[in-house]
Amino acid sequence: VVLFNGSNTDEWEGGRLDEKTKLLNTDGKDILTKRKLNNYKMHLEFMLPYRPNARGQGRGNSGFYHVDHYEMQILDSFGLEGVNNECGGIYQKADSKVNMCLPPLTWQTYDVEFHNSVVKDGKKVKNATLTAKLNDVLIHDKLEIDGKTGGSRGEPEGTPGSIKLQGHGNPLQFRNIWFEEIPAK
Repeated sequence: VVLFNGSNTDEWEGGRLDEKTKLLNTDGKDILTKRKLNNYKMHLEFMLPYRPNARGQGRGNSGFYHVDHYEMQILDSFGLEGVNNECGGIYQKADSKVNMCLPPLTWQTYDVEFHNSVVKDGKKVKNATLTAKLNDVLIHDKLEIDGKTGGSRGEPEGTPGSIKLQGHGNPLQFRNIWFEEIPAK
């Protein structure tokens, strides 16, 4: 299912389609899919702004929230360590296996297989899992995520949710976003 291909923002709440570039812009504000997802494969392309005087989280900070519960960091981390608050990290949960962040103003790609946590009788019985590539290199392999990350929605784990592209006050651009629903594991 195509979520964004440069033609419209029909699948999104918020965000701005730049009529000239045909890119999806956060304009520094969160945008969310109208669809609620559970288990999926997703492709997402993003471009980080160039902020040569910024340091740490000031370098184009954003997030790719799976079911609006688990943040995979988007941040200009080119040449940094690749820790959990840098590009590819699961915010405050897991570092990337390798830092594959390219320089800012370069198109970058996430390819993710995500399985939502499972709840039975009001109790979580299985953590969410994520396998992810950043720029075609494996950075997480069946990673179990042991709980929600900061900035997530209030509903309990195991419920379907939107994909959130965090604005966080930074001008991020996106293109070519699609997903395929997959069965639960």
